[in-house]
Amino acid sequence: MILDEIVRRSRQRAALLPATFLEPPSHICTSLAGAIRGKGGKNAVIAEIKCTSPSRGMIRRNVDMAQMAGILAEGGCVALSVLTEPYFFGGTGQDIPRVKSAVSLPVLRKDFIVDERQLAESRALGADAVLLIAAVLGEQLPAFVDRAANYGLEPLVEVHNRVEVESALGTNATLIGINNRNLATMTIDRSTTRLLSESIRREDRLIVSESGMQSADDVRDLKKYCDAFLIGSSIMAHKHPREKLGEFVCA
Repeated sequence: MILDEIVRRSRQRAALLPATFLEPPSHICTSLAGAIRGKGGKNAVIAEIKCTSPSRGMIRRNVDMAQMAGILAEGGCVALSVLTEPYFFGGTGQDIPRVKSAVSLPVLRKDFIVDERQLAESRALGADAVLLIAAVLGEQLPAFVDRAANYGLEPLVEVHNRVEVESALGTNATLIGINNRNLATMTIDRSTTRLLSESIRREDRLIVSESGMQSADDVRDLKKYCDAFLIGSSIMAHKHPREKLGEFVCA
């Protein structure tokens, strides 16, 4: 299974990280939850910058991270997600400071976090929030949520089924992302957001619907079930990313 290989590579990467990191000067994290709540009547979209993926292959070549960040900020996103996994998604941790240099929006580090050193690294790189995947962390999830907060990072906990929802609700995470993609099969079912949202709503957590948004209609169909959308491939593959993002924001 490809997820197992991604996690294995992530553990190898984490093992090479130093024990401590120097935090960038004057790095005050910008709240992702606050940005979602302050969306101003439009749809809260976290626009994801990624160049390739296991499911789609090459999405966009020769991306200037700072320039793309500026384009997407102009398109009306409330935050940016930066994919930093190198082997399967073509990212690098250094993409985060490149993006941060161009915008004042919150930046989510999207990677496969398996080691506390990756949290320290995320903070040092300038990330404001970090993705924590319930399917990857298992019983370690509550501890990683708390550790992320200790580093000043907002955790976005990703779930895909009811068992993972219960696990996420047992943590202190404010942000819960419902991934419409099954990481075991890489297939997408957007109804996953609708099916899992109710129990999360009851606990007054913010819901981010992830994966599978291709058109404004997709956003309109799901917006009553979530507070925000994380959208990457359909924006990055479009000839005019800012215009495509605008369709989602204004849907």
